[in-house]
Amino acid sequence: MATTPTKLLIAASGTGGHLFPAIATAERLADYNIEWLGVPNRMETQIIKDRYPLHTISVEGFQQRLGIGTLKIASRLVSSVFQVRRLLKTRQFHGVFSTGGYIAAPAILAARSLGLPVILHESNALPGKVTRTFSRFCDVVAVGFDKSAQYLPHAKTVCVGTPVRSQFLENPPIDVSIPENAPLIVVAGGSQGAVAVNQLVRQCANAWIDAGAWIFHQTGENDPDAESFEHPHYISQPFYQNMAGLFHRATLAISRAGAGTLTELAVTRTPSILIPYPFAAEDHQAYNASVFSDAGAALVYRQEKLTAEELQSQVLELLQSPEILPKMAEATGNLAVPDSGDRLAQLVRDLVKPVK
Repeated sequence: MATTPTKLLIAASGTGGHLFPAIATAERLADYNIEWLGVPNRMETQIIKDRYPLHTISVEGFQQRLGIGTLKIASRLVSSVFQVRRLLKTRQFHGVFSTGGYIAAPAILAARSLGLPVILHESNALPGKVTRTFSRFCDVVAVGFDKSAQYLPHAKTVCVGTPVRSQFLENPPIDVSIPENAPLIVVAGGSQGAVAVNQLVRQCANAWIDAGAWIFHQTGENDPDAESFEHPHYISQPFYQNMAGLFHRATLAISRAGAGTLTELAVTRTPSILIPYPFAAEDHQAYNASVFSDAGAALVYRQEKLTAEELQSQVLELLQSPEILPKMAEATGNLAVPDSGDRLAQLVRDLVKPVK
């Protein structure tokens, strides 16, 4: 007797931090019939539509203060719950998997109203508001960091790490010419770049280059001064596809502290200086960074307090202290969960089972 393919709706939207772990999990569920739930005009409309059928709903995050805007958003949330409920029924889905963010709220509520299983993944050390509010309605919440569980007292949690794209588990060659034995500093501000970090790095670059280092700087698309510094040992690009190869090659990374980037640093065993994005919701990047600093895997600086002089001297100290970086690399590697995608996919398989 033929087995009916299990239908799974994945609700993941907005940023790479939500989308890439969801994609990594979906790739391990190749025997499932997967469709996607997203929001118009967000990243998923570009990278998901050619992979999986994409359904979009109009929903927003709640504002900080109560007002007319909040009532409109609440009304839209109620409407979106009914939209998702209709989608789940008419297309006969067997369960929902989400990586959080405001797209998760209507997906969780709609699935629960139909008695369908829900698996939620939270990658940040401090769970987001949607996760904290709606996790109690999920069958299980998979977390990226052990410390996340303390913020979810009403949910069943299991720590699985955060899945990364498969290339980060490999060591792909890079297509830039950097001498094999030269120290390499990789600067990555996330998918959108980090203008404030970029400015600090450019002020320090000459001193690091004079010390023998090469610099690969991913500036993002929004830096008006991206081309203001030039040197043969300084490579600058708005976006670089093979960050996996760069992290594997890097002596040191200077980075924001998004959960996805930290996971990539961990699996590539890359020591880092972390500068959490100061305007992240509820300062969650600082919570993420503290996991790495507490483990001895990274040095952490607040952007508003960090000067170019301090950053310059700290990097030089690390480059000139060869005993420190290997210890940081080992500590970073100890935080990695290389099979996170398999663990998360297994949770889905345990709860959203094929229909005989």
